Amino acid sequence: MLAKKRKILQKMIASMVIASIWSFYSSMLIFAAQTDGGIITVSGNVRVNGQPIISDATVISGSRIETGSNSTAVITINKVGKVELAPETSLTLRFSGSSMIGIIDSGKVTVFNNAGIATTFTTKDATVIADAGQANNFIIEVECSHTHVDTIAGLVTMRTGATDKQVAAGTDAVAGDMQQPNCKPCLRPGTVIPTPVAGIGAGALLALLLSIGGAVATGIILGTQGQEPNTSGSTTVVSPV
Repeated sequence: MLAKKRKILQKMIASMVIASIWSFYSSMLIFAAQTDGGIITVSGNVRVNGQPIISDATVISGSRIETGSNSTAVITINKVGKVELAPETSLTLRFSGSSMIGIIDSGKVTVFNNAGIATTFTTKDATVIADAGQANNFIIEVECSHTHVDTIAGLVTMRTGATDKQVAAGTDAVAGDMQQPNCKPCLRPGTVIPTPVAGIGAGALLALLLSIGGAVATGIILGTQGQEPNTSGSTTVVSPV
């Protein structure tokens, strides 16, 4: 009789243990689905941890995402935010249910983070920290010599060493050495590049423009000095040409 009761008790304990394990496992699966897996949408050649990837695949925290030429990627993390990679971008992304951390080696990344999410992205020049008290949208672009930050909405802080600079919505900031040798200049929005003339270098083109401007000014002066009175009351201008 005692042995029978002992077996019944052992079965009850075993059932409780199994139920507890299953409950814990199910909770972990739900948590992983909500925070530890981002859904990626790709266009062109995109690799995750060195392997080609297709749209709607899952990207886990700690993955390295790389986009090729004319290729883009968007990682959407449920309840956390979204990260967009422009062509030729390399990013290592870590995230949880309350944070999003990125390391940008090269290229351009657009970040959207929800309110309450601690968001930090680092480049070789600076660390960009989003205001966790609100939703933010900002762009980080890593050039050869420096890093650009443009805030679209919200507020971020650019930290370079011991210096912090707040970058509010509609403003931008730069960190790094703009004069670093062997780095080609980047084209920012609003930059106007003169149209080149075939067979004429930039220096020669500038000299030509200056000489034309000087000739026009000389013609105006000579024309003014060459005015002769006219009996009809009007003024005749003698052309210097």
